[in-house]
Amino acid sequence: MAKYRLVLLRHGEGAWNKENRFCSWVDQKLSSDGIKEAQNCGKLLKELGFEFDLVFTSVLTRSIQTAWLVLEEMGQEWVPIQSSWRLNERHYGALIGLNRAEMALNHGEEQVKIWRRSYDVTPPPITESHPYYQEIYNDRRYKCSDVSLDNLPKAESLKDVLDRLLPYWNEKIVPELKSGKMILISAHGNSSRALLKHVEGISDEDIINVTLPTGVPILLELDENLHPLGPHQFLGDQEAIQAAIKKVEDQGKVKSAEK
Repeated sequence: MAKYRLVLLRHGEGAWNKENRFCSWVDQKLSSDGIKEAQNCGKLLKELGFEFDLVFTSVLTRSIQTAWLVLEEMGQEWVPIQSSWRLNERHYGALIGLNRAEMALNHGEEQVKIWRRSYDVTPPPITESHPYYQEIYNDRRYKCSDVSLDNLPKAESLKDVLDRLLPYWNEKIVPELKSGKMILISAHGNSSRALLKHVEGISDEDIINVTLPTGVPILLELDENLHPLGPHQFLGDQEAIQAAIKKVEDQGKVKSAEK
């Protein structure tokens, strides 16, 4: 019997997910498909009888919008939401805005997989000449974060994501879990992967093969020490979920016509 239960969710598809671009810290709303994914997720969680007491999101719109739509479908719009940059997507540095399939064509699929999925490889940092630098670092949401603008990352490995996420997990989320609250975390592919790595003790080598599709809720069942009672569970139609995972994995591959 689980002492604590937690639902983790990668946001619904965003506009740049659809275009297969490294989105990262560039703010995006959900695509029309992403809106449907979030709504369907809410319907599923309602059917399964979930009742949330608290929701955590990043400060990026696609994460927050997903949480809103899920709660609306569940009739739980009143549930409090707390947002932090520490749950943001991984900062992809100079890769932000680039098309993954084109990158695979130019640099090879293996290099793109390393950039996307490895634990401790950091992409080249973003510089002030980057077309999205000013949009990110002049954004008001980062002027009220718990670190100075100068200390915000310019590029991150998955290890860096975990390092900046862990204080928030330990100081904000864990106490709420241990108080008995049912929590939903509406985050991103890499912040969710980092958290799964920590909670489940996934090795540095094995994390490269962990892929999370958009809009699919993940259930974690934990004991009194927050150790998992079993592997994380994707909730919903398992065949459709496996197809969605393959779709995400294929984003970093050269398109067939280009091979």
